[in-house]
Amino acid sequence: MKHYIASCVFTAQFPELSLRIQNYVRERLGLTVVRCCVPSYRIKDFENRMPEGELREHWHGLPDSGRFDADDEVYSLCHNCNNIIEEMHGNVKVHSLWELLDADAAFPLPDYRGMKVTLQDCWRSRDRREEQDAVRSLLKKMNVDFIETSPNREDTTFCGASLYRPQPPRNPKLAPKHYVDGAKGLFQPHTVEEQTQIMKDYCRRFTTEKVVCYCHYCLEGLRMGSVDGVHLAQMMF
Repeated sequence: MKHYIASCVFTAQFPELSLRIQNYVRERLGLTVVRCCVPSYRIKDFENRMPEGELREHWHGLPDSGRFDADDEVYSLCHNCNNIIEEMHGNVKVHSLWELLDADAAFPLPDYRGMKVTLQDCWRSRDRREEQDAVRSLLKKMNVDFIETSPNREDTTFCGASLYRPQPPRNPKLAPKHYVDGAKGLFQPHTVEEQTQIMKDYCRRFTTEKVVCYCHYCLEGLRMGSVDGVHLAQMMF
């Protein structure tokens, strides 16, 4: 079975955009859509963060999670979800949404006519070369002229301000390889003012007006740093 994890955090931030993505992968590609990588995670909290009406009702009607069996395929645009699934369900094939859409020749990609941007990779997916390649492939197909951030790919150290505050307790418990062993010195408490200053200092490196990322935490950090950040999903959908 193929699953799409819609992501609680991304959907709370972009409820209408998330619904468009869910509808596409379900109706066009036949994926089963669920909310989260683990059952019963802050169900009411995230339901209450959805706009009242159709969007909240739709979210309420989705399964909170799925039964991920051996040889199932799981897709998500949330790096936490992918990392947790990978460590909790070793026989499940984990991929990003971008790999799925890059392989979909029927997806109606817009044409940005050579728009110049900087591409920001994400620390949480630094070891996912296939995802990084798919992101770059999609930008090229959309006629986006992008430059690379340094450091990039597996060397990137950026995931917005999320690395400068304590992480949710579930992450190190469920995915210790990613969020304990691979996170030495990270997720230390900083004040909001300190986080903001770190983001502003980091964002001084950018030379283009717009910066593209593919992580909701990265996007939060870019905006804290006073950069015109845009999520790849916003560009595609």
